[in-house]
Amino acid sequence: MKIYIALLRGINVGGHNLLPMKELVTLLENLGSSCVKTYIQSGNAVFQNKTVDSVSLTNRISAAIKENHGFEPRVLLLNLDELENAIVLNPFPEAEVEPKTMHIYFLDSVPKNPDLDLLESIKRDNERFKLIDKLFYLHSPDGIGRSKLAARVEKLLGVSMTARNWQSVCKFLDMAKQCD
Repeated sequence: MKIYIALLRGINVGGHNLLPMKELVTLLENLGSSCVKTYIQSGNAVFQNKTVDSVSLTNRISAAIKENHGFEPRVLLLNLDELENAIVLNPFPEAEVEPKTMHIYFLDSVPKNPDLDLLESIKRDNERFKLIDKLFYLHSPDGIGRSKLAARVEKLLGVSMTARNWQSVCKFLDMAKQCD
């Protein structure tokens, strides 16, 4: 059994695309998953599944949500190695002491023409970022809600993504190790 971390984008936000976590657990179990655990209400799940093709599993999860709930969220699946790698590669380890100021954006693919110069020009003086393959790290001490860079990163990198703060990412790892 392979351990997966599912990051669902745009669910349970502002009363839209409602998906109770109990129903997400049931949905994943119906797709052959075990050791299913969710974290907060924004669409994060850790589970085991025998499927080795993550693209196929991603599509099955999206389709099942659409069938049962009438909307099809973006689902980004990571395996345990990818999650551990994202944590190890953190270029700003000193930011971990304030875990809500440190974010990892998980990208669907490696950006082909990222506009890093424009990102650099719109960041606040105390913000730092680093793009590493399919990971974008943002340390935003004043908060992500006030960051012009955070608001424009997806457009300027040109790929779909979803972000999680450091505290959540570390929690996913703890949950995954419970299934290991």
